[in-house]
Amino acid sequence: MAPNASSPERTPPFERRRARLVNELRDKGLSGNDSSERVLAAVGRVERHRFVDAALRPRAYQDDALPIGQGQTISQPFTVAYQTMLLDVRESDRVLEIGTGSGYQAAILCEMGARVFSIERHGQLLKRTQALLKELGYRVVTRTGDGTRGWSAYGPFDGIVVTAGATEPPAPLLEQLRAPGAADDDGDGARGGRLVVPVGDDEGQRMARITRIGPEPDDYEREHFRSFRFVPLIGEAGGHTD
Repeated sequence: MAPNASSPERTPPFERRRARLVNELRDKGLSGNDSSERVLAAVGRVERHRFVDAALRPRAYQDDALPIGQGQTISQPFTVAYQTMLLDVRESDRVLEIGTGSGYQAAILCEMGARVFSIERHGQLLKRTQALLKELGYRVVTRTGDGTRGWSAYGPFDGIVVTAGATEPPAPLLEQLRAPGAADDDGDGARGGRLVVPVGDDEGQRMARITRIGPEPDDYEREHFRSFRFVPLIGEAGGHTD
């Protein structure tokens, strides 16, 4: 769930910078449909400067990736917004995030009303992020582990987003997508689950959206979108080896 109160660090300068960022993302093509507008509204509420080191806060609302330690980065806002738009998140959707990182993506999902579950392979990074998410009032269920294996105990999922580059869509994640017609906790099961994952090699990836369209193992529809460059996904299923 989203936080109920404003942070004391939400100063007018940061609010203005967020507003400019939202306009920049809209100018880059994130507009024109209900999903993108809901994502942009969430971007306008989440305090990205809280998810980076103090020295980097002046750059927090630039459309850039920034280092967060452990060889990881907080993705550029356009990338976060683009992946979230492709997920087409609805209120109370059950969403699994692979690669918690700074927690910024999880916060965006929470602001959109999703129930968020997130896996991170770097224990020290996750410990820091857990504390921040709790401080900001975001309720995210997290654990350390191999994200390519998913989290079947909390599935099936309405959406799964992978925030690192995979060599192929991890099969366990496909298996954990909700089948269309399968009722969720609210009794709404009309849509099939969607996996958004960058797929490619070390030189770059294409963003893919894979939607479950039936109950059978091969009942999936695959779409390809823009090219990106992510850090490699590490794991046994569809990822790079350590």
